[in-house]
Amino acid sequence: MFRHKGKGRTYSHNLKLASILSTVAGIVNIVGVLSVHVLTTNVTGHFAFFSEQLFLKSYDTSFIYLYYIFVFLLGAFLSGLIAESSVDKRSHTSYSIPLLIEISIMSSLGFSSFLPINGNQSLSIVISSALLLSMGLQNALVTRVSQSVVRTTHLTGLFTDLGTDLSKLFFRREKSESVKLNKSIFLKLTIIGCFFLGSTLGGFGYRYFELKTLFIPVFFLILALWYDRILFRFYTMKRRYKQSE
Repeated sequence: MFRHKGKGRTYSHNLKLASILSTVAGIVNIVGVLSVHVLTTNVTGHFAFFSEQLFLKSYDTSFIYLYYIFVFLLGAFLSGLIAESSVDKRSHTSYSIPLLIEISIMSSLGFSSFLPINGNQSLSIVISSALLLSMGLQNALVTRVSQSVVRTTHLTGLFTDLGTDLSKLFFRREKSESVKLNKSIFLKLTIIGCFFLGSTLGGFGYRYFELKTLFIPVFFLILALWYDRILFRFYTMKRRYKQSE
């Protein structure tokens, strides 16, 4: 899922990556909204809130939204920095370290669920920052690994691209082009559908578990991290079994 890059990367790899991590993004987004009333998977809304607070001359609040934008950027920066620094080293560190950081953040927030959030602005900012940082890490990682084919946290661009692709269905194309177009549409629908699934799952989970709901994306992230190794061991054991027959 993460190991394959360039020409070795297939549509199936991107589809699996999109399914798991867009579900994670959906859960994180709704948990951020329900717990601290902050969008944590993109920064588009924060620019609007920043401008609004400037207009209202609420400069302290406007600075907080500017800070949120910076934290998301920092997450993407750290992910890129790790990827670039591991180019000449073991390739798995380029994705394992960002994922481990994200897992650590989610786990820490899950274990901190006993802390009182309501009325505690400082704690709310910490939680928001942690979620934004993790989503910045994830978005940059997925964009790099899939070569910008998969984006798991930004639905505006996805719906734009989906609308463009759907319009192409009304024009006759060669079979190879039609297959490629259908795959592109299905991939985008998968990301949107899994994000919606994650949002729904996270919403119902938060009703009962609050921040402990973040242990669900932790599970998915661990699955994504170990998927290639588990699959490799499975095929190795299958090959040995066939040879022993």
